[in-house]
Amino acid sequence: MSQMGFDHLIHNFDLVGWVVFITLVTMSILSIYFIIANFIRNTMVRSRMDRVIHTFWETPSAQEAIRFLEEQPKSEPFSKIALEAATAAQHHTRHEGSRLVEALNRSEFIDRALRQGVARESMRLEGGLTVLATVGSTAPFVGLLGTVWGIYHALIKIASTGSASMEAVAGPVGEALIMTAVGLFVAIPAVLAYNFYVRSNRLIYARFDEFAHDLHDFFAIGSRVEGGQAVPAPAAARK
Repeated sequence: MSQMGFDHLIHNFDLVGWVVFITLVTMSILSIYFIIANFIRNTMVRSRMDRVIHTFWETPSAQEAIRFLEEQPKSEPFSKIALEAATAAQHHTRHEGSRLVEALNRSEFIDRALRQGVARESMRLEGGLTVLATVGSTAPFVGLLGTVWGIYHALIKIASTGSASMEAVAGPVGEALIMTAVGLFVAIPAVLAYNFYVRSNRLIYARFDEFAHDLHDFFAIGSRVEGGQAVPAPAAARK
């Protein structure tokens, strides 16, 4: 009994035991990586979005607005969405009379570009969430598989010794249950992080939609609706 424990369990792994253990370790590493990566990404997006949106609306000219957006980091989604709208508006103006422009009016053309931009940036924000969801839902079962396999081998060893005392049974079975604990240890942080980032992303998605609607109004009709009143667009939106 004194030899029982996690170290003893590892030293007595067979092939299946090692596969289960390595799988759980890999899941844990992936989970930690995406937890940290999503935390950094969400923190950066949330810290920059108000400044980007405010600066864009306050920029007096189209050239300055485009320059400001292009200077933002590649990971900044709001500037990319605004650039999509600006590029679509410029493209529609330059190609008036072409078949594509004739098929879609200015509002529809800009709306399509904004929808694509919002969808693309939303997918980027969701990077790693599938992994966290998978780890959270499967790690306990992987650990349970290790436990069942460990109990199976423990019972075989107990049967071979011919001893069925509580001391002989409790040690090996309790040791096998460690794999279930490891599975839960891997899964719980992944589930908590997944739920946290899903909620955090919903707030950012709402800002995407709000910003995209304002951009559409500006670039399509030349004014933005604020509190039921149309606000004239600055040069950045009209040109």
